[in-house]
Amino acid sequence: MKIDGNEKEKAALAAFEQKDFALAVQLEEAFIKELRQAIAKGEDYCSCTSPCDKHGNCVECVAAHRGHQNHLPACFREIINQKLYGLSELTEHTIIGRIKEERKK
Repeated sequence: MKIDGNEKEKAALAAFEQKDFALAVQLEEAFIKELRQAIAKGEDYCSCTSPCDKHGNCVECVAAHRGHQNHLPACFREIINQKLYGLSELTEHTIIGRIKEERKK
């Protein structure tokens, strides 16, 4: 099952933003049902590429990261990077140049 960028969840969010709460709940419930079925079948829906003992166990993984507050789970990073990239457009992506220069040092 594909979780990241899931079309059903994106449609649920769009319905929520349009204040069609009944449709949003219906779509979200359908997504969760599919997720539970995938879990029951033993499907690997985890997009994390980091090897760890919490692979596929989102509750434990997120709880551990919230607990140590050092960095985000790998599966959240692309979401955050996309948001930060959008924000960096406000300064013509000048922060990206600074980051690259800092890494060279």
